Amino acid sequence: MAEIVVMPKLGLTMKEGKIVKWCKSEGDKINEGETLLEVATDKLTNDIEAIKGGVVRKLLAQEGDVVPCLEPIAIIGDSDEDISSLLLNSREDSDKEKADKVSNDKEKAKEKDEKSSKSERIKISPVAKKLAKENGVDITKVVGTGPQGRIVKGDIEKYIENKDKVKASPMAEKYAEKLNVKLSDINKDGRIMKSDVLSFDRNLKLIEAASPREERVPMDEMRKVIAQRMSQSWERSPSVTYDIKVDITNLRRLKNELKEIHKVTYTDLLVKILSKALLEFPLLNCSIDDEEIVYRNYTNIGIAVALENGLIVPVVKYANVKGLKEISSEIKELAFKARNNELSTEDLTGGTFTITNLGMYGIASFSPIINQPEVAILGVNTIEETPVLENGNIINKPFMKLSLTADHRAVDGAVAAQFLYKVKQYVEKPEILML
Repeated sequence: MAEIVVMPKLGLTMKEGKIVKWCKSEGDKINEGETLLEVATDKLTNDIEAIKGGVVRKLLAQEGDVVPCLEPIAIIGDSDEDISSLLLNSREDSDKEKADKVSNDKEKAKEKDEKSSKSERIKISPVAKKLAKENGVDITKVVGTGPQGRIVKGDIEKYIENKDKVKASPMAEKYAEKLNVKLSDINKDGRIMKSDVLSFDRNLKLIEAASPREERVPMDEMRKVIAQRMSQSWERSPSVTYDIKVDITNLRRLKNELKEIHKVTYTDLLVKILSKALLEFPLLNCSIDDEEIVYRNYTNIGIAVALENGLIVPVVKYANVKGLKEISSEIKELAFKARNNELSTEDLTGGTFTITNLGMYGIASFSPIINQPEVAILGVNTIEETPVLENGNIINKPFMKLSLTADHRAVDGAVAAQFLYKVKQYVEKPEILML
């Protein structure tokens, strides 16, 4: 029996999917579990498998189409099966959209007719009407001086004269002629002067030299998702960013000492530190659901990974029960999968806190935007050698600034400050983690 294939809902937040590629054409045989199409959504490209075997009887959407979840996209059935009833059902929504479009077109036509009717009610002589039409004059803007306000030929001629007349000084006219500048192209209220002509000419030459052009390129699915989520986060969360400088002398030493055993990054070390600190400050690890605060006794830490066409945040699940080596290996694996488009939906969901590192680009401070539905995100900045006074001597020490953005609905300033101070303690004395 033939069945309609719908755009799958691959995650709780998915609303629509873009058909990247049909792997089968109409009339092709397909087995259950065989890839039917590729769908781009939520920053991922997913292979969609056929839910039953048979023949691809009809493709209801084209490559490049963006289709809402659970809307029909194809029909699979037997080669000789009657699918007319399924086609009828799948077209109902399309017909409704067409009906709405027809209705909108009728409204626009009605408005146009009303405007046209208004123009027809204006009293104007046939000669004036013809002259206005030849010169593109909007007669609704012309004041009639004839009997009972009737617009006559002289009114149209006067309107055209005043409209096209440009007031300019003799020197402006002289330089305009010399530089081949049309005075009517200069947009200025009042009399045009010599300086206006010279300025206009300079701008023309500048534009000619620059050859400016603009290109409009539609957002890809990843950028659309990023734009939507960042806008939602900005509107939903009253956010505050808190900065703190931490001495990473001991953290750097630990990182270097571990090289022979396992190469770790500052991000790896910070994830381990955060997995402990967050459990001590549960408000930084919670989420807000309507008027409820959802607390957690585990930490799923998202790691922002920059790709060529956007940003993606795979999640290290249950980091609080993992060792540093396991965390480090998992972060490397997730980053590799992200750059090779191999992440699953599971890899991208369930985060309770996010860390984003721009330190490698020399960024000294920034305000990261919260990754909803989380309530906080930690930005990691560049390491700067800073002179400090220690035991009466001035020495250079490596300092890193951490930027915490927190949702003020859940996290008050004092709590955010206490959390950052605890993270500072762990960073400056990582041996505390052994206790």
